Amino acid sequence: MIQIGDQSYSLQDPAVMAVLAGGGVLLLILLMLFLSLRAANRSARSTEPMAQQLAWLGQNVQQLSMGQEQLRGGLAHVSDAQANAQVQVIQTVEARLSAVQQHMNDRLADNAMRAQRAMTEMQEKMSTTLHGSSKQTATSLTQLQERLAAIDKAQDNITKLSGDVLSLQDILSNKQTRGAFGEIQLNDIVSKALPSDSYSLQHTLSNGRRADCLIHLPNPPGPIVIDSKFPLEAYEALRRAENPQQLNEAARLMKSALRAHIKAISERYIIEGETADGALLFLPSEAVYAELHANFADIVREGFAARVWIVSPTTCMATLNTMRAILKDARMREQAGAIRKELSLLHKDVERLGDRVQNLDRHFGQAAKDLSEIKISADKAGRRAQRLDNFDFEELAPDPVPNVVPLGKQEC
Repeated sequence: MIQIGDQSYSLQDPAVMAVLAGGGVLLLILLMLFLSLRAANRSARSTEPMAQQLAWLGQNVQQLSMGQEQLRGGLAHVSDAQANAQVQVIQTVEARLSAVQQHMNDRLADNAMRAQRAMTEMQEKMSTTLHGSSKQTATSLTQLQERLAAIDKAQDNITKLSGDVLSLQDILSNKQTRGAFGEIQLNDIVSKALPSDSYSLQHTLSNGRRADCLIHLPNPPGPIVIDSKFPLEAYEALRRAENPQQLNEAARLMKSALRAHIKAISERYIIEGETADGALLFLPSEAVYAELHANFADIVREGFAARVWIVSPTTCMATLNTMRAILKDARMREQAGAIRKELSLLHKDVERLGDRVQNLDRHFGQAAKDLSEIKISADKAGRRAQRLDNFDFEELAPDPVPNVVPLGKQEC
């Protein structure tokens, strides 16, 4: 390196090399001058050519001085260009760093908005699911309380009806009235024991027969028919019998009436593939039911053989409670399927949420990696700028003054 004033020049610079070459030429000329002077000392006759040579050398020295001045101007221009280039590089680096910082801020803001949006959607979905579950639970509990209250009320009515059994003779005056009474009592018991969508009143079967009540049980056993029958005349004959002959005759009438009812129900209301393989015969009187089981056990067995089960208001309520449990179990199985489906959908939602959280974590990881790389690049650029700012050139020593032999007359 060559230091001239405040300017530093490299030895590899072509202008510096030209100056050095010029200096060499100058030294060569001075050497030739020295040799010429020696020759002049030896021969005084060559004074005139030597003067011409000196004039020519003076012109060359003047030209060399002008070239040196031009070289100094070129070096100053090169120094200014280098300083401008330095300033442009620093400005470019600062602009790029500012653009990268703005880009990272935008990406971080976008990622934060996406994360907030995903969390909001998840909270809304979970809130909706929990609200629906709590609403369904409250509805189920309300319905259960209503049904329990209905059962209690039905039991109270049955107790009251049991106390009024002995007054049936005054209430029921003909067969049509007795049939209506049995149907009304059956409807009241069924409506209090079962949900309204689990039975049909006066349901017409495929054979054209109309049943008093059809309970929609799931298969098995399938829909089962309840038909109301009231053999009041035979029962009253039993009550009025005063001797064994009248008692036997009344017992025969009772058996005949019950067999006819059992046969009619078995033939009309048991249809393969449409109803259950059995049916219920409803006796609306606890007294008749007690008399039947106390003295006509063979008729009860015949009913079992024909798949016709005889029930009273009390036993009918117990039977309907059993049917209600079957219906509840079937509906619980249906609800279990629906719950299983909802749980499957919830599991998929949770898996999808996990995937989105993983993607969000991957985006945050990528952003952290980009920030780290940007920080490394900024540190490198800062170190390079610091090195450029602290870059110092060595001062060049001035050129040694050559030993010039003064011009003058020398003795030969």
